[in-house]
Amino acid sequence: MKNLKTILIAILMLVSLAAIPACMATDSTGAERTITDGYGRTVTIPAEVKEVICSGSGCLRYLTYLEGQDLIVGVDSIEKEPQTMDARGYALLNPQFKDYPLFGEFRGKDDPEKIIGIAPQLIFKTGLTGAGTTATTNAEEGNKLTEKTKIPVVMIAYGSLRDAKEQAEMFNGLRIMGDVIGKKDRADELISYIEETIADLKRRTQDIPESEQKTAYVGGVSYAGAHGIISTEPAYPPFLWLNIKNVAGKMGTQHADVAKEAIVDWDPEFLFMDVGTLQMDSEGGIGELKNDPALQGLTAVKEGKVYGVLPYNFYNTNYENVLADAYYIGKIVYPEKFSDIDPEAKANEIMTKFLGSSPLDKINSQYKNMGFSQISL
Repeated sequence: MKNLKTILIAILMLVSLAAIPACMATDSTGAERTITDGYGRTVTIPAEVKEVICSGSGCLRYLTYLEGQDLIVGVDSIEKEPQTMDARGYALLNPQFKDYPLFGEFRGKDDPEKIIGIAPQLIFKTGLTGAGTTATTNAEEGNKLTEKTKIPVVMIAYGSLRDAKEQAEMFNGLRIMGDVIGKKDRADELISYIEETIADLKRRTQDIPESEQKTAYVGGVSYAGAHGIISTEPAYPPFLWLNIKNVAGKMGTQHADVAKEAIVDWDPEFLFMDVGTLQMDSEGGIGELKNDPALQGLTAVKEGKVYGVLPYNFYNTNYENVLADAYYIGKIVYPEKFSDIDPEAKANEIMTKFLGSSPLDKINSQYKNMGFSQISL
């Protein structure tokens, strides 16, 4: 009889636990909880995350934006390799990343055995954004890595600021990561700041009639490495926000290489060079402008309207650079609309908001101080 009573009590306790929703049960024990990641995967994670790794282009940048860099216990190869030029503000301000154990190669080429040896509680992994990628392929990457390591993988899309869809992906990625590491307020704060900054840029130029909008081209944009003048962004966010006509704008929304002859035919009023091109031999696209007779015939070259902007990409998009560049470009193209703006001071404000302090001088000194400067040819 006593044994029967014990069994009945045990059954009642199990039934009571089963009636509690899973998330509540795990939260009450402080062990685990369940989230939905950026690709719709249901992932069970520790209730309190203290040790992580970030795999894939830009993933560690996001963690640093959210003030979570102290959670890192391992890095990929790009964080350990010496760089002669480096536009990643998050890395320049966190040199300690080089001292962490290596868990794999950059661009998400993980080594499961190394990850198991480091034993993080959780793996963040950025998926691909844009044409030719799907939620399914990105989800499979996460599933495979969990199968091999038995460690939960939270996948997020890196997104971009090129259009509303990719901006929503970016914001969703920040919110998911913020939720996982207990930095939801910081994610919301940063997203609000980005939205307010873009709104300010748009407001300043919204009343410029189409007939008075200037034409411009941005060249030398890095994409999986440094490139020359033909490398551009048809949906370059600063031009979109500022009512500047991008002469390459009809080429879609993704990164593109254009024909040099097309640049000559378009003959933009302003030419902006991404100083990331300096990582190439002979100063990359800037060297092309100095030495190519056809490019020297461009109106912008002849009139001295060639300017340097901070690198758009370096191991994915440097969002703080994009916003800072927009204010500099606005000051150059529509000076009367930006009379109150000191581009360097504004860049320092933006970078400090994203990263805690500003790496502007460190970045620019590596790129011959050509960022935010008129380029002499």
